[in-house]
Amino acid sequence: MYYLPFGVNFQRRLTVTEAIEMIYRILVICVLSALCCCTAQAIQVEVHDPVLAKEGDFYYAFSTGPGITIYQSADRVNWRRVGRVFETEPDWAKSVAPGFNGHLWAPDIFEKDGRFYLFYSVSAFGKNTSGMGVVVSETLDPASPDYGWADQGLVLQSVPNRDHWNAIDPAIVEDDAGNAWMSFGSFWEGLKLVKLDPSLTRVAEPQEWYSLAKRPADPGAPDASPGTGAIEAPYIFRKNDWYYLFVSFDLCCRKGDSTYNIRVGRSKSVKGPYVDRAGKPLLEGGGTLVLEGNERWTAVGHTSAYTIDGQDWLVTHAYETADNHLQKLRILPIGWDEGWPVVDPADLDRLTTKLIEE
Repeated sequence: MYYLPFGVNFQRRLTVTEAIEMIYRILVICVLSALCCCTAQAIQVEVHDPVLAKEGDFYYAFSTGPGITIYQSADRVNWRRVGRVFETEPDWAKSVAPGFNGHLWAPDIFEKDGRFYLFYSVSAFGKNTSGMGVVVSETLDPASPDYGWADQGLVLQSVPNRDHWNAIDPAIVEDDAGNAWMSFGSFWEGLKLVKLDPSLTRVAEPQEWYSLAKRPADPGAPDASPGTGAIEAPYIFRKNDWYYLFVSFDLCCRKGDSTYNIRVGRSKSVKGPYVDRAGKPLLEGGGTLVLEGNERWTAVGHTSAYTIDGQDWLVTHAYETADNHLQKLRILPIGWDEGWPVVDPADLDRLTTKLIEE
């Protein structure tokens, strides 16, 4: 005896009622399958400018947005939102950037002697009316009684027509002597490095400044204009005897017109000079390509890097072409070729992340 699905006898003709019921059930299954696919697509972690830290059994990711969004994960794949660093905007934000819209940009998280320092940016898009601040917490665990972010205020400010650099995109690195340095910058005269004092909340005195990287720009651009030298988001990663400077070339945040890509140079000194694999200085527009967009990923950029359990990882966001160019969190293994970092573009598809809604 043979049967059609849903218990319909194969050896007799279907009644109209049975046929309608069978068609209805098939349609229901098709709709549910489509919904499942859409849901799976929608639960990826959508972030700009991600950075990572670990405390205890959990990883924490921080990203650009209102208040700086915090995510928690046990495996770096499945993530859940656990709050924001700021419930309201920093007290000083509007005095530095009158056009500030509530979005805090490009955080970096740095641990020193058991305390966590989170650096962040306040700005208005395309202007250098910008400032970088820092908040401090004794723990990253929101369930701990010691949890809570205390804002230490403004660390560094840029002013149009006075400064030819932009005080955004801070990232902290510690040198061999234990000194903390903050790299930062976007467009204008490129990327800078400044030494912090031992409190990690102020620029050290006497001040030490260095230029890290820049790209050729229109010499006739007004001082208040960002110009055409599209470079930003410096991140210095220590590996063996080298300091690796990751930067982002070209344009972010433009949906299908985004052209972000990740470049790198290296130096024996945190102060530079940094050169790419071909020996070209990053101060002259050099930068070895690490990762760029493709048909499935419009663009990729704003990178941080970490060593976790003996493996080096690149943490970044990538714009997914098939999902209206929305930004997705990616945590990708770094390989090494004769002392230079390499990342497999196929890992953009293979190593996804998931947002767990509770």
